[in-house]
Amino acid sequence: MKFLITTRSDERVKHLSDISHPIIKKYANEVDADFMILDHEPESDSGDGRPHYRIMKHYGLHENYDRILHIDTDMIMMPNFPNLFKVIPYDRIATIYEDQGTRKHARMTTIIEAQQKFGFINWFEGYINTGLFMTSKCHMDIYQKINNEFWTGFGSDDIHIGYLIRKKKYKILELPFQFNHMTMFSEPWNNNADRFKSKIIHYAGKGVFDNNIENKYEQMKADYKKIYG
Repeated sequence: MKFLITTRSDERVKHLSDISHPIIKKYANEVDADFMILDHEPESDSGDGRPHYRIMKHYGLHENYDRILHIDTDMIMMPNFPNLFKVIPYDRIATIYEDQGTRKHARMTTIIEAQQKFGFINWFEGYINTGLFMTSKCHMDIYQKINNEFWTGFGSDDIHIGYLIRKKKYKILELPFQFNHMTMFSEPWNNNADRFKSKIIHYAGKGVFDNNIENKYEQMKADYKKIYG
């Protein structure tokens, strides 16, 4: 099988990629996967100034790659990160769900709104996050438009792809939050989980875990120093 690891990045986030890309590249080499930066202009504007829909390029990439693992540039992998190509069954899509805790109601609302636009498919839970996301060639059609358009509301690609997964009844292997540890998982509802005990930290959104840190870049720098010295 031929494996690929992708990440969304360009010069605007070079300060972040300088931290994360060497780690991702090293991991790709260890698991015998190619590495590719998705830096093209996406077909759809997500509305928040971030090119989320670059991930849709996976449709064409799956012509050449049996399995693709996406890892966002604003993530730091721990040294003990496992080989997901060996852990995840071929017929499963690997992701975490973020309709939990303080995010549950808002994410459920967006799931309903997507169905009001694209058609009701009995989707009530299972809001994916493509920050860390694995698919196989058999899933390539989730990287397509819905009724010849993209979802441009809140959630952008997460909602768009999540809708297609549900509609096409693909099986998901729900990963524990430790495989996509965002700030939401360090909140009281989740027992203030220690991000440094997770497999990968995701500085999504504002991306600030510590009160004395101003932005995600400073947070990533501080965490990198603590993890890798």
